[in-house]
Amino acid sequence: MGAYDAETDRLAVAAREALVREIDAEGAFAGDPVWREAFAAVPRHLFVPYYYVAGPRGYERRWGESPDPEARGRWVRGAYEDVPLATRLRDGELVSSSSQPSLMARMLAALAVGDGHRVLEVGAGTGYNAALLAHRLGAGDLVTTVDLEPEITESARRHLQAAGFHPAVVTGDGSRGVPERAPFDRIIATCELATVPRAWLAQCRPGARILTPLATGLLALTVRDASRGEGRFLPTPAHFVPLRGADRPEPGGVSLAGLPGRAREQETFRFLLALTRGTLDPQEACALWEREGMPERERYGVTVDGEHTWAWLDEPEGPYAWPLP
Repeated sequence: MGAYDAETDRLAVAAREALVREIDAEGAFAGDPVWREAFAAVPRHLFVPYYYVAGPRGYERRWGESPDPEARGRWVRGAYEDVPLATRLRDGELVSSSSQPSLMARMLAALAVGDGHRVLEVGAGTGYNAALLAHRLGAGDLVTTVDLEPEITESARRHLQAAGFHPAVVTGDGSRGVPERAPFDRIIATCELATVPRAWLAQCRPGARILTPLATGLLALTVRDASRGEGRFLPTPAHFVPLRGADRPEPGGVSLAGLPGRAREQETFRFLLALTRGTLDPQEACALWEREGMPERERYGVTVDGEHTWAWLDEPEGPYAWPLP
């Protein structure tokens, strides 16, 4: 990764300051204001030396070492917009991205990281999130990030080194955790899963917190012991690239034909559909959603107990509960 010219560096500083102000104004740092300092300090542009922007003729590649000064300016300003950035495409399909910074801030605040905590990040991406964690936790070998794809872990490692951070970067199946780096106090996933991997619980200390995308929501699970955990969803919607390597049921299309428009258009109804896929058909889900007053995400939760994992509305004991894989 080459050094950038003085004008690019100046633009980066100004754009980063503007991004931090924008995230702050949205209240994303309110849960744990220490993250404001991390976002102000960690240079996102070093983690996205190039990225892709969707346009009328497909994806346009923006590159930090373009010979055109205007193109470099577009790249660095885009690197600090509060949007997800597509960083890897394969046959036109997105396989890796840098998440929306304000969503990252909300997730990190909700993770409730404390001094001295050992943290596992599942889904290394560009390395930016691991850098934010490493900045928060300071010196010490406390952060581990894992990804299945060697090219992703290798580039994340390069980006982290260029920015001056040295967490452990591991190539492997994130659904299996990283047992050699356990036990963990916190696990955060930046990719979508179909369920909570039991291996994660086994690698956590009692009282640990797991934050993972699930069914277009964010689940915050408290670990009781190596085989038990329970928690509720945050109010925030979340859409992530699926975890590669995990056993995932094929999503398949779900027909919304015949459902009332108010349900089809509501994010909370689509969340219920995703959470109960394979258990409730759309008509049953719609009837439940309307009967229960169109519940928001935070009324739902998940329990892991031994070999059984289930999602629920309001209470783990039911009456509304659905098995997860």
